[in-house]
Amino acid sequence: MTASTSHADLSVDLALAVILTSDAPLLLLNSDLAVVAASRSFCRAFRIDPITITGLKVSALGSGEWDIPQLESLLQVTASGAAAVEDYEMDLRRPGQPIRKLLVNAHRLEQGSEGRTLVLLSVSDQTEARARDAHNEDLMRDKATLMAELQHRVANSLQIIASVLMQSAKRVQIDETRTHLYDAHNRVMSVAALQSQLSAAQVEDVELRPYFTNLCRSIGSSMIRDRDSVILEAVVDGSVVKAEVSLNLGLIVTELVINALKHAFPGQRSGRITLDFRSKGEDWTMTVTDDGIGMPGAEADAKPGLGTSIVKALTTQLDATVGTTDAGPGTIVTVRHLAADGAFRTAGAAAAKEAV
Repeated sequence: MTASTSHADLSVDLALAVILTSDAPLLLLNSDLAVVAASRSFCRAFRIDPITITGLKVSALGSGEWDIPQLESLLQVTASGAAAVEDYEMDLRRPGQPIRKLLVNAHRLEQGSEGRTLVLLSVSDQTEARARDAHNEDLMRDKATLMAELQHRVANSLQIIASVLMQSAKRVQIDETRTHLYDAHNRVMSVAALQSQLSAAQVEDVELRPYFTNLCRSIGSSMIRDRDSVILEAVVDGSVVKAEVSLNLGLIVTELVINALKHAFPGQRSGRITLDFRSKGEDWTMTVTDDGIGMPGAEADAKPGLGTSIVKALTTQLDATVGTTDAGPGTIVTVRHLAADGAFRTAGAAAAKEAV
């Protein structure tokens, strides 16, 4: 007996031992595709008598459910040594029973001392896994449908709240109360614009350039009566953030822009408001700059308003800082974040300036 023959015999004997002791559904076939050996798990899984299975061709197993021409052709090619069966998917159909989704692999073994050709066939039942996948897909579709319905209801509710606030503002006689109601109306409309953009995106990451541009356009449409007198523009690089981060940034932008529109240009003054956002690595800086009347004098001992409190709370959530400086003329509000937690990615260094 030569060394190569001994090695081949050992391979066949090993295959027989593996099949007889395996918990996996396995078959050992000869060149005629008749069963030489079968694992007990194969017989148990497919309800075939282990005593009678030896010598049967694959096509004759069970009640003929294994008589699949394409599978037989693939096994014949494998037995000839021309190819191997890799992850062949097949449906096993048996009378009165559900269809089973199987994954079949087959490989030709080296010939033994008797010159036999053997094929090792393994079967993996994917029925439950495929059913779980289909169930998960159904759940995802249902979730998407429910989310879309929720977004629609939220949008409707915000519109109703904004309408009620506007009607109330028109009815009240006290100027201070009317101003507060108008402020509340503008905030609700801005949140509605944010919600609309985020629900339309339906993604985990948000590109800030189109996001801020559309947000500024929405704010300008609701608050700037004369578009030629006050220009609101966004200068944003290619930064991308997580959706929850973009929401906080959008709310900060909304408060800062509304504040500039309310206070920077009294008496029908004209001017410009610029939103600028730039990031480098994990650090980013956002500024809202106007060329209006500037910061109030030291004698103006005004308490911080609701908008200021909102901005401080949101910047704290982002681990950022906020500061205000005199632009001479005008005012610059800077929100800066250093050593971020990876929420930001820079998609491009060039900034894009878009007038809204």
